[in-house]
Amino acid sequence: MEAFYRTHQYLVEHVKSPVRRLLMDEIDWTKRLIGIKGSRGVGKTTFLLQYAKDHFAPGDRSCLYINFNNFYFSVHTLSEFAGEFYRNGGRTLLLDQTFKYENWSKELRYCYDNFPELQIIFSGSPVMRLVEDNTDLQDVVVSYNLRGFSFREYLNLKSNNSFPAYTLQQIVDNHQQIAADICKSVNPLDYFTDYLHHGFYPFFLESSNYSENLLKTINMMLEVDILLIKQIDLKYLSKIRKLLYLIMQCAPCSLNVSQLSVDIETSRSTVMNYIKYLQDARLLNLLYYAGDKYPKKPRAAFMQNTNLMHVVTPNNVDEECERKTFLYNSLHARHKINLGKNHTDFLIDETLNLKYLINDKTNHKSTPFVIFGVDNIQTGNKNNIPVWLFGFLY
Repeated sequence: MEAFYRTHQYLVEHVKSPVRRLLMDEIDWTKRLIGIKGSRGVGKTTFLLQYAKDHFAPGDRSCLYINFNNFYFSVHTLSEFAGEFYRNGGRTLLLDQTFKYENWSKELRYCYDNFPELQIIFSGSPVMRLVEDNTDLQDVVVSYNLRGFSFREYLNLKSNNSFPAYTLQQIVDNHQQIAADICKSVNPLDYFTDYLHHGFYPFFLESSNYSENLLKTINMMLEVDILLIKQIDLKYLSKIRKLLYLIMQCAPCSLNVSQLSVDIETSRSTVMNYIKYLQDARLLNLLYYAGDKYPKKPRAAFMQNTNLMHVVTPNNVDEECERKTFLYNSLHARHKINLGKNHTDFLIDETLNLKYLINDKTNHKSTPFVIFGVDNIQTGNKNNIPVWLFGFLY
């Protein structure tokens, strides 16, 4: 136990979180079992350690961070460890890499039922089922999603500002004033291109090569978040990699599932399963007609974020595709997104349509229930909203 406390103390003392993540203020920390899901590389470990640093004094042994990479858990159970921690006054356990522990959901439930004053906050892969189809936890766990950096978070870090997030309704109603206030301090367009290239994953803060880091992260998503958690045989990895590559080369695009099944030499149903796994791992975003969902074929497939596009097709990313990918990813954080109606790009919450425009010189009619995401402008007018401002939704 002492070794875990020493590791906890060192990690908390040395954690660096230059941007306060909005999720930190959105979680109901009074809940006893909190799951924080997020794609690999978005900063879940840093998030847990920052929580400990913010809420517990140095040397406070009532809180402890542990990582299931530790070989200790190859011969000891979580419930055994938690019991000892609890009897010695421990009250908050921060569990990292939870999916690597074989019976994680059953043991978390045991701890919840048997240690009534113990709070457990655990991180997990987005592929893990915490609520859906999880009979062990669905009535006791509260699940949250930690996303990569929004453009707002990236801009705050790079320009040393502290701009708040806005709801979509606030942006629609007041985008001119909001954009004008932001532009008094900084020109967002000076930072927007860099964000689209390398601003989503926090490891852009590291000195190592960003693209190489992201390639390693993508492969870990495939090998661990999909193969290991979904219990898929390693021999199928090459098919999933090829499928992802074929989609990434053309995304956003419609999917010819029959052709893809020929290309990777498997059945159409297996292709659809793989596409769903890639979505669950936060590598793809799928766009459906309103009312449709998996297992129906999506209308289009997008990369989950624009940084992924630049890894696969460096120096050859279509600007319009990139901007639409950014819009989908930013809106999807808070809203349900479907294929837009009447030649628009997206339908938001089955109510509001959005269409991308490359600039504010494009002729269009002002239409009820339609807003326009306009590129390459600092501020907009009427229902013309700067594309970059949608990066302030979280």
